[in-house]
Amino acid sequence: MKLEDYFEKVRGVGVMSTADDSGRVNAAIYATPHFMEDGTLAFIMRDRLTHANLNSNPHAAFLFHEKDAGYRGKRLYLRKVREEKDSPLLYQLKRRKPKSRPEEDDESLFLVFFELVKELPLISARK
Repeated sequence: MKLEDYFEKVRGVGVMSTADDSGRVNAAIYATPHFMEDGTLAFIMRDRLTHANLNSNPHAAFLFHEKDAGYRGKRLYLRKVREEKDSPLLYQLKRRKPKSRPEEDDESLFLVFFELVKELPLISARK
């Protein structure tokens, strides 16, 4: 199954992990990626720790745990390639409608694009 189809059909919880340029790590809950025509994956981010880390260290890992499936899921190893701030494309892709969290409606948003470096299952077989 193509990765885009997988995320379209399978439900679960995603965690984005990043580290700053000193190696201090962060993990945060994120929605599934958007798949772009140029082959990149994109995530919508607020200007929080994950976004700040990516500005100093472009590498990230996205762990996805399938709902009610034991230890099934995906691990995506990513490298940031570019971003857009408050772009029309970002608002076209946005899944959550405005006013769902009124306290955040005035914050800038970033559409962060990644190349997929490696894809692994949640649990890999031993080598």
